[in-house]
Amino acid sequence: MGSIQFLKGIGPAKAKLFERLEISSIADLLHYYPRTYQDRREDAPNAGLNPPSLVVFKGRVLRVQSIPARSVLIFKTFLADEKNNQIECTWFKKRSFHSLRFDPFAALKKDFKMNAEIWVIGRREKRNDFFDNKISVEEYYPAQATDTAWHAGRITPIYGLTEGLSNKQFRQFMQEALREADAKNQPDILPPFLTEKHRFLASSQALRAIHFPNSLAELENARARLAYEEFLLLATAWGVKRTQTKVAQKDYSYEIKKHLLTPFRQNLGFEFTNSQKKVINEIFADLQSPLPMNRLLQGDVGSGKTIVALSAMLLAAENGYQSAIMAPTEILAEQHFLTFQKTLKKLNVPVALLTSSTKTAERKKILAGLKDGSISIVVGTHALIQNDVQFHALKLAVIDEQHRFGVKQRGKLKEKTAKLDLLTMTATPIPRTLALAFYGDLEVSTLTELPPGRQPIQTRQADEYQAHHLVAQEIEKGRQAYIVYPLIEESENISAKAVSEEFEKLKKVFPQFRLAMLHGQMSRSEKESIMKDFAAHKTDILVATPVIEVGIDVPNATIMVIENAERFGLASLHQLRGRVGRGKHESYCVLVAQNKSSLARERLSIICQSCDGFKIGERDMQLRGPGEILGTRQSGESEFKTADLLKDKNILQWALQDRDELLTKDPLLQRPEHAPFRKRLQELYQKNWHLIDLS
Repeated sequence: MGSIQFLKGIGPAKAKLFERLEISSIADLLHYYPRTYQDRREDAPNAGLNPPSLVVFKGRVLRVQSIPARSVLIFKTFLADEKNNQIECTWFKKRSFHSLRFDPFAALKKDFKMNAEIWVIGRREKRNDFFDNKISVEEYYPAQATDTAWHAGRITPIYGLTEGLSNKQFRQFMQEALREADAKNQPDILPPFLTEKHRFLASSQALRAIHFPNSLAELENARARLAYEEFLLLATAWGVKRTQTKVAQKDYSYEIKKHLLTPFRQNLGFEFTNSQKKVINEIFADLQSPLPMNRLLQGDVGSGKTIVALSAMLLAAENGYQSAIMAPTEILAEQHFLTFQKTLKKLNVPVALLTSSTKTAERKKILAGLKDGSISIVVGTHALIQNDVQFHALKLAVIDEQHRFGVKQRGKLKEKTAKLDLLTMTATPIPRTLALAFYGDLEVSTLTELPPGRQPIQTRQADEYQAHHLVAQEIEKGRQAYIVYPLIEESENISAKAVSEEFEKLKKVFPQFRLAMLHGQMSRSEKESIMKDFAAHKTDILVATPVIEVGIDVPNATIMVIENAERFGLASLHQLRGRVGRGKHESYCVLVAQNKSSLARERLSIICQSCDGFKIGERDMQLRGPGEILGTRQSGESEFKTADLLKDKNILQWALQDRDELLTKDPLLQRPEHAPFRKRLQELYQKNWHLIDLS
């Protein structure tokens, strides 16, 4: 299918508006699904689709009225339906020089003639907490117009659009695209045996029904078909990739020599949990396998993922290989670096830190050490995947906080060497079926225990005065506190407290205590100095942005106050909360919210009731969607448009089973009946993710 600009009525200028929606072709338009729907049928049998204030009314024009006022012009029309229910519709126009010469309501007067039948869609005006029969009109359609059938009298699609495009226009363009698709008679991408097996709608039927359904039942059938298609495409891409990964054997091997691993464990000062031992054995078995490792390590906040990863990196170092760990933020990379330096100080293992803030001379020295092999372990951010970073013998890569990186970044790191063992980590645990969907080429290990001595964290909501009182109580006991804000500086666009403004106020609230401020725009040396002082108890209260979400370990910190808590996702709140409860003392997390919307209340209630990261991760996904949780939105990768990972678990299972059957029959999808599916797979994943090679 061709470029969007060649669709009837669009052209080059409007095509630029569509580009803002990432729509460049007619095929992209067809797969741009409605954000929601309104039931605009008479008597609205499914009015539950509509917000309470929405009015959909088909009536006969009784009379019209123009009312001049000092600053505005008002046009009113009164409509009645067959049961003599009446409604008053109002339009407003500002007075202007143009309105003195031309009637701004000329088009309305032409359409709203006496006894004309009109559909109106608008919002009821609210007076004294009651809706009356007066509405502000958002759309109207003469009942006899040929195109009204796409906008009223039906279940009507509502699209998420950009300025310059209206839903009325968009629906008309969608009709043109569907007509063109029908004329070209595009083949169904699903293999015929799968369409028959699940009794799915044909592709063309599903596309038309997802945009212009004749009933809710047809809409759900279309959504199920398209959700299955999305799951199957993704699952098959991962299946092909997984097969190709397993074919490529490593040209290097590992031997467990223990001259680094044994003293490392002895110097830790604590025993690994049984869960850590199990996962380390799984990772070591992968490393000793002839096939490259592709493993996802997931575990709750504080479960000890970093120590597990460091064990694997030391095995690489014992064998003369280099390792790299990539973190999403500089402060997390710096925390890993400080942890590694402290943990490995008695071992001869050279460690370096490479971020965008690394000074030129130091960077040059590090690049030379990576290239000649004198640096065994490098900790860094996206700076590690820059073109000038070369390794002597990189064999193991660890990606921390996997949900903040995309497949592309993972692939970029793997390009640094011909063969590579890859360990990705996340503290946003995902149920296994969802992990299979998103990380289908990875084996999954899960840390199920917290280290001994970790304290349960009491989480509660409070106002600011109560929160400050609790902070003072803890500090008077000799403890320390975090106070977290969502922004660095005040913003006119976002109603949230800012750390720089609030820091000055807090110094007056707590004049008797020592305060410091930390945020991501500080230099590395500043951040390091502030964190060292806090760890050494030279500071009582650390006032910070969410840069402290991960990687900070101060056992004496027993209370965290999170301001504007409603602005954080559940996973972020859980991560932040994990910075306390790391010592022997009882610990607290206090949530202070400004906006008490129903969604905010639900989110904060969940975090107060549970400390289980798996349950919280699943609820966060339900509330915010998988794209935000897993980072697909940040990385620009395709997210599911119709599928719901939690609601559609059965459909996901069908897709995983059918993927296995399909690839068993035809591993590279070379049969003629699989050609449309193969083509769509290549368009989606070879182009965007560089995942698969079906050549």
